[in-house]
Amino acid sequence: MAIQLGDTAPDFTQESTIGPINFHEWAGDSWVILFSHPKDYTPVCTTELGTVAKLKPEFDSRNVKPIGLSVDPLKDHEGWSKDIEETQGAALNFPLIADADRKVSTLYGMIHPNADNTFTVRSVFIIGPDKKVKLTLTYPASAGRNFNEILRVIDSLQLTANYKVATPANWNPGDDVIIVPTVSNEEAATLFPAGFTQIKPYLRTTKQPNL
Repeated sequence: MAIQLGDTAPDFTQESTIGPINFHEWAGDSWVILFSHPKDYTPVCTTELGTVAKLKPEFDSRNVKPIGLSVDPLKDHEGWSKDIEETQGAALNFPLIADADRKVSTLYGMIHPNADNTFTVRSVFIIGPDKKVKLTLTYPASAGRNFNEILRVIDSLQLTANYKVATPANWNPGDDVIIVPTVSNEEAATLFPAGFTQIKPYLRTTKQPNL
């Protein structure tokens, strides 16, 4: 069965570039982005892993641990890591799971037989500190991911986890947010001392509350 939002992220123990990982234990009380790669030594994946390595300080500042996965063995990961550093100007600074037996990719439904029955698609799972799945994305092997968008949606997920707000289309940190409909105007006046604008009874905007 496909993993759905709100499900507990399946636990596993698997080899990685930093040694054996017990997933839930490794995650601890952090947020996690788990993302898969179709194959080692492929061009798009090389750029993606280099990008995440460069963005590691951004993930750290959000208490997010990135972890990659490929269905190739550990020895291939080690050689590929050198290519990533050489071509992308950033060394791998987060674990890359060696899923040669397809255990994790099968557990997470990362192999889509109608796309490719051997390699994973570009899956993304954002998992909260409660080990619940907060977001899933699926890209085809041909399309590299936009990790700035992934950071943006993490900002939204973390904001909306702590305040009774939602983020509108094309929201970026610092933009106004939407007060959720379950909050009355009276409650909103207390929760959002900066005030709010009522555009419609169901559409009320306010300043981002954690700034």
